[in-house]
Amino acid sequence: MKIKEITYQNRRDFYAIYECEHCGNEYESVGYDNEYYHKEIIPNMECAFCFRKANGNYRPLATKYPEGYQI
Repeated sequence: MKIKEITYQNRRDFYAIYECEHCGNEYESVGYDNEYYHKEIIPNMECAFCFRKANGNYRPLATKYPEGYQI
């Protein structure tokens, strides 16, 4: 899965539209804007339709705030 669009963000919590790179399935869900979430959680999300995960060429998004920054 990858983030297609972040629709709402408050501090580090956000809502985003996620998209499967393989079948194009989209769904909206919550997320957390830190490096761990972008580098580990999102690429390991499994699509509900094709049951596949992100390819090895997945590039995570940068966080809105630097790591360790107190909001």
